[in-house]
Amino acid sequence: MTEELIPGIRNAVRALITRDEAVLLQRKVDDDGAERYGLPGGAQEHGERLTDALVRECAEEIGARVEVIDLMYVGDYFKTRKTTPPTTRQVLEFVFACRVAADYRPHNGPRPDKHQVEVLWVPFDALAQVRLVPADYAALLLDPDPSRVYVGQLF
Repeated sequence: MTEELIPGIRNAVRALITRDEAVLLQRKVDDDGAERYGLPGGAQEHGERLTDALVRECAEEIGARVEVIDLMYVGDYFKTRKTTPPTTRQVLEFVFACRVAADYRPHNGPRPDKHQVEVLWVPFDALAQVRLVPADYAALLLDPDPSRVYVGQLF
């Protein structure tokens, strides 16, 4: 690892919301114009339960109250950050299956992520055409294995 490792581990939560052979994703555009997609969610705050963090993050980012169903995956990875000099943060990510109301229409919530430009349903058969971050999530979405919760190191 050539980047400086930031001390501490960041817990994060993600919502895996599917409907009609599609997954709900955030589209983000970085300052350099690079486009990426990700599951809604974010950092757990001190004293907050994982599921409460997920409900809060989804309300902020996708403008929806989610029903948290079950823990699907736990990922442990080192995320390179575009800082000067480059840094790396260890992230422990909890991915939960969730549901939104049947009449939910994708839109940005009142406090979207910094680079978030929209929320949209992406068909499973189109996942190969988008840059999903972490990239390993595409395989988990297309070929779920209910016996596998710990997905190890992502990225």
